[in-house]
Amino acid sequence: MKNLFDIVEATEIINRINQLTPTTKNLWGKMNVSQMLAHCTVTYEMVYTDKYPKPNSFKIFLLKTFVKKAVVSDKPYPKNGRTAPQFLITNTIEFEESKKKLVEYIKKTQTLGESHFDNKESHSFGKLTTQEWNNLFYKHLNHHLTQFGV
Repeated sequence: MKNLFDIVEATEIINRINQLTPTTKNLWGKMNVSQMLAHCTVTYEMVYTDKYPKPNSFKIFLLKTFVKKAVVSDKPYPKNGRTAPQFLITNTIEFEESKKKLVEYIKKTQTLGESHFDNKESHSFGKLTTQEWNNLFYKHLNHHLTQFGV
């Protein structure tokens, strides 16, 4: 798994995002490119904003027990996997604005670095190691950028 906390690898991801255009077609799935960018941004909004209410303790227990490993391991996501409701983007999204927001979050995360995320509490899975945070960030981005051929 590449390390999104590394400037070179974060730049590589940003370069892949910058290859996208408003007309880039998906290779699988239902989202268009603008929706995908907004979908990927949700992960960062859960870290940096209060836009999404934190799940209650029972739901966190379920997420930690049944979902966490799939999200933070190095095993790639399957194509056309299920998406949590807060990650479903069905409305019209402005491409450039969504792309800019995602790139800014990636840069912020890389600048804050591994030490900022070491043992940091996640929105849904409790405390994560820096490797788990990296996997959560990188795997999701890589999955969707691959979905759009970049």
